[in-house]
Amino acid sequence: MNTREIFESAVAMLDEHGTVVAWTQAAERLVGYSAGDGVGRSAALVLPLSEETPTVSAFIAQCGDGWAGMIAVRHRDGRMLNINHRISMLRGQDETFRWLVSVPDIDTLSGEASSGSMRESLFIRAPIGIVVRDPQLRCVWVNDTIESHDGISRDRRFGRRLIDSMPGFEAEALEAVMRQALRGGTTAAHEYRAWPAEDPRREHAFSASCLQDAKGKALGVCNISVDSTSRRRVRERLAILSQASTRIGSTLDVKQTGQELADLAVPVLADYVAVELVEFIPGGEESSMDRPPVFRRAGQASIRPGVPESMSALGEAIFVPPASPLASVLRTGRSHLEPVLDTSPGTWIDHDPARAQKIREDGVHSLMVVPIRARRAVLGAAVFVRHEDPVPFQEDDLLLAEELVTRAALSLDNARQYARQHTTALALQRNLLPHCLRGGAAVEVASRYLPADMDAGVGGDWFDVIPLSGARVALVVGDVVGHGINAAATMGRLRTAVRTLADMELPPDELLARLDDTFQRLAEDDADAPGQTLAVAGATCVYAVYDPVTRRCTMARAGHPPPAIVDPQGKVTFPDLPTGTPLGLGLGVPFEAVELELPEGSLLALYTDGLIETRDDDIDVGMHRLGTALAQPARSLEALCTRATESVPGQAPSDDITLLLARTRSLSPARVASWTLPSDQSAVRSARHMAARQLTEWGLEGLVDPTKLIVSELVTNAGRHTTGPIGLRLIHHEVLTCEVFDTNVGFPHLRHTRSIDENGRGLFLVAQLSHRWGARTVSGGKVVWAEQDLAFARSNTRAFGSAVS
Repeated sequence: MNTREIFESAVAMLDEHGTVVAWTQAAERLVGYSAGDGVGRSAALVLPLSEETPTVSAFIAQCGDGWAGMIAVRHRDGRMLNINHRISMLRGQDETFRWLVSVPDIDTLSGEASSGSMRESLFIRAPIGIVVRDPQLRCVWVNDTIESHDGISRDRRFGRRLIDSMPGFEAEALEAVMRQALRGGTTAAHEYRAWPAEDPRREHAFSASCLQDAKGKALGVCNISVDSTSRRRVRERLAILSQASTRIGSTLDVKQTGQELADLAVPVLADYVAVELVEFIPGGEESSMDRPPVFRRAGQASIRPGVPESMSALGEAIFVPPASPLASVLRTGRSHLEPVLDTSPGTWIDHDPARAQKIREDGVHSLMVVPIRARRAVLGAAVFVRHEDPVPFQEDDLLLAEELVTRAALSLDNARQYARQHTTALALQRNLLPHCLRGGAAVEVASRYLPADMDAGVGGDWFDVIPLSGARVALVVGDVVGHGINAAATMGRLRTAVRTLADMELPPDELLARLDDTFQRLAEDDADAPGQTLAVAGATCVYAVYDPVTRRCTMARAGHPPPAIVDPQGKVTFPDLPTGTPLGLGLGVPFEAVELELPEGSLLALYTDGLIETRDDDIDVGMHRLGTALAQPARSLEALCTRATESVPGQAPSDDITLLLARTRSLSPARVASWTLPSDQSAVRSARHMAARQLTEWGLEGLVDPTKLIVSELVTNAGRHTTGPIGLRLIHHEVLTCEVFDTNVGFPHLRHTRSIDENGRGLFLVAQLSHRWGARTVSGGKVVWAEQDLAFARSNTRAFGSAVS
């Protein structure tokens, strides 16, 4: 055996009053006091005392027959040392007792004593055998554990040398070690085979430390025997714990984490392991509180191929018999150790006949069940079984199992919390995104949204297609910085804000400016909320408005990648569109819009940076890759969406991918009629006549009467508030749009008129007769518009009568 694995102990022997009666040189090296400084004085010299234990006697009394753990002792130079120590009770032949304070392995104290509670528990709490002998090597004091090490009873030991109690080669060798320690006044060590009949193969490390009096004279020798087979086993298990930090919790996946725990514990700790969790499928949600919890198999491993011990597959629900140890552990949150599993008839296993038969067939003889706890809640339990290994589970096995499960519990809880948040964020995002896109007469649209991978989480991408007046359409794509539920919630708020601002018919640059103000106010409100911090740092956005009448597209962006435009021949361009600042920065820099004319059949692609940015390539490479994927004008939009998103290299994306494609249409001039009217009393009569004639040409005779009334009211209002020319335009697309232009920038408002009022009912009638109405600012003035559903043209005239009555 490598002697470096046999530790040297610092030892102090105390009488029943707590006075030091013997000291070793190792103790001097540890605390700086020699035998002359320590022997004959109270152990309070180095031991900490408190109000609860004001004397050394009181301190020792609370240890019972013995105690092991971490303690702070006082060095001679005044500093405090945190050490693992053991206090053991020794019994004498005359029924007197002494206390032995020992600190193991002082040469590696700084490494082992400070490496955590698990190492402390495994090393310090392992039982040791102690015998104190006089200078003639006769036994005078023993502890209760030594008999299990060498098989010699206390009565056969007192007053005798070891060679008298157990003659033989081993006894002579151990006595030689004792004499060596006495001659040198230090510690000598040796390895020997244990001879108890129940386990003759176990190896022990034996140390002999010379006990000195106040003058440094040898009072005798202290023998400490440690089961070195168990010690090596402890070292192996500490290596397992070291692996646990890297092998358990490698991902935020609940089932994989449970499987990692099972794989690590087999075969080093158990022959079969099963990990049962409170139902986490689907989406990491627990079972409902109004029904008993459902447990599902989250991991299993066996030394046998195919895990034949298991009666359930991964993810399946697990039946938990109410009287079983598993049920007890889940109910109490305390571990269950059953070194020898009782499989006789009438025990708990008979409550589940199929399981009982399986346990007996597999030869299961030892069982541990350890609760999986996190944040004061029991998430499930891990079951450890032995059927091939003949050695039953012991306390140190349970200690290791609990440490492994504790480490896995944090990862499992993080995985469950992440799964829940990810699912919630994804559901929120999907509910907030449009379920049906309608491009109307302006564009044909298609979209694709791919959430980020599980490690990055759901992001804040959004897109929308918003119908506007005059057959126009607004296209928008945005990206909130960050991931998770906060980003998804912020995305929903911004999308709502964009729709509200779009209804105000704002041009793209002004809409982004208003959206920037809105984002800053939302962030300020969040920051001012008690206990809240700013959850989202910013967002980017691109907003475009396309008019199928003029085939012109006006767009602006706020820190967002530029749109891609593909003409009908397949040529791809990225317009020189001012970048703009991201939303929420509060820089006050105005946004700029660009207006382009697009041929009919052009493809407009709006996207988020997840489509063009990768960990390995620059953004220019991604934009070129996107352009190449879209340069197929003959393909359908759905095929182009697939082609573009599948062109992203690598594995799962680290950011959300959003793509919105719009293929432009144009309205035939035959579906648009425009007139310029003078601002005098003849304008109303002329407008009514021209509108009626145009509707007749379009075959919309059913809309003539309500349209004449709408035109009359809008033109009348325009003539009343402007001195310039009045424009009238009718657009026949999915609805009938009536637009009236004037040079006044003031917007009209509905009024609640009284029965005696002579005016103020015009806009009320317009609102009643139209599907929707509004106003927007244009160059040189404003446009007031009203839309009518074409289905109204096929209804009978009673509908018009009821609207104006």
